[in-house]
Amino acid sequence: MASRLPPLNALRAFEAAARQLSFTRAAEELFVTQAAISHQIKSLEEHLGIKLFMRKNRALLLTEEGQAYFLDIKDIFNALHEATEKLLARGAKGAITVSLQPSFAIQWLVPRLNAFNVLHPDIDVRIKAVDQPDNSLTEDVDVAIYYGRGRWTNVLAEKLHTEYLIPVCSPLLMNGKKSLQTVNDLVNHTLLHDTSRRDWKRWFKEVGVKGMNVNHGPIFSHSSMVLQAAIHGQGIALAHSVLAKPDIDAGRLVCPFNDVLVSKNGYYIVCREHQADVGKISAFRDWVLDTVSEEQEQIAGGQLG
Repeated sequence: MASRLPPLNALRAFEAAARQLSFTRAAEELFVTQAAISHQIKSLEEHLGIKLFMRKNRALLLTEEGQAYFLDIKDIFNALHEATEKLLARGAKGAITVSLQPSFAIQWLVPRLNAFNVLHPDIDVRIKAVDQPDNSLTEDVDVAIYYGRGRWTNVLAEKLHTEYLIPVCSPLLMNGKKSLQTVNDLVNHTLLHDTSRRDWKRWFKEVGVKGMNVNHGPIFSHSSMVLQAAIHGQGIALAHSVLAKPDIDAGRLVCPFNDVLVSKNGYYIVCREHQADVGKISAFRDWVLDTVSEEQEQIAGGQLG
């Protein structure tokens, strides 16, 4: 019967210690304690029944058997390292499937996607615009963008930015027959609602306006729909700042008031924890995070509109 191979952790500890000729430096390299390295070496020596190290004049030396063993296994570890690098290099190319809500795809990702393509021409992004699944990534999805509070299990979720809710409307309403100079003027305008009426209720409470009836106006199931209604002058929307920014920059929407509401929710980029460092997934995540950071500063600094 073939002998049982030593534990891989013990072999890693031995290879590092033999290469460094130091338990301390091996521990630093492997991010463990010196005691852990010592324990792994002792376990390996007991498993093999052979002494691998000796101390002489306070220096750590390999025994003859230890030196021979090190020369044999170091090539194996080098081969493992090269194989891993090749795998990661392959993972930096190819197709990546991104799942996200239609509104975020239309308003944010698609207009900026060419910038990612320029940086990473070897990665083809496939957009899967669907309503958010129940906290799970399907097998055909590499990365997702979720909206919520980040409380999802079995995934790595990184918040893109703080989400602000801002009032927006068509420039035509600002110069229309009905005044829109103060918050109180909203009583004469149609309020547009994204999913529910709760956000407008919170916004009026935040700005200190009482007695405003928010129980009127159409409700839309997707954020992009409420923005389109606002663009066409159908009323005032309380919009997600990130989604509204392209239309504000283009002049299709304006912010009649500077008051913003910090949302309890936010957008998160999500992937499986064990795939976070795969080349193409890491590249896309880093690009999204870098891209939103500058826009977040503009929003927080009141540079919208």
